[in-house]
Amino acid sequence: MSSAPPLPPYPGGATDRATLRGALAIVLAVVTLDQVTKALAVTHLVPRHTPFPVVGELLRFTLTYNPGAAFGMHLGPASRWIFLVLTLFIVGFLVRLFTGLPARERALKLAIASVIAGAIGNLIDRVRNVEGVVDFIDIGVGDVRFWTFNVADMAVSIGAVFLVLLLWRYESRLHAAEHAAGHAGDHPSPGDPVAAHASERAPEALER
Repeated sequence: MSSAPPLPPYPGGATDRATLRGALAIVLAVVTLDQVTKALAVTHLVPRHTPFPVVGELLRFTLTYNPGAAFGMHLGPASRWIFLVLTLFIVGFLVRLFTGLPARERALKLAIASVIAGAIGNLIDRVRNVEGVVDFIDIGVGDVRFWTFNVADMAVSIGAVFLVLLLWRYESRLHAAEHAAGHAGDHPSPGDPVAAHASERAPEALER
């Protein structure tokens, strides 16, 4: 019985020490800032659901608890455990993606670290708080308000945007390299200068 192909299907798989330190620093900073601000919110923003203006009506701090996922997603009484398990799977996948990418993809790895950090921040809330994730950042104008969120949500959102853009860029370079190598033909003859040139150009396309 053949084993399943590894995920994610990207070549390479290494991380230099500087990138690893940067990723760990992002995770530590985001999780620490997230947990500290949540603790301050729980302590000072009382009673809950009471708006405290910061920049007029545009930015307010309002303590709420979200038993579901980001942006008000809710799946009933089991939401806490469903999203807890789902978060674990997502973090596991992202760690595998991080370790599977080539070492030169530093920006992509740091974007992944941001998403992982935010996921861990909210995961801590789900584990220790039966009421759910602590949210307190309240943005809007008058009665038109965005979903209340927290520092972890910001890290996930920002990291996800860069992750999509950088993955698209990475895939484009990967396809360009494969296309360059394919110009030599399926069965190039030994010593064919065209084949040699295409093979040399493939890694260059990836490194641009």
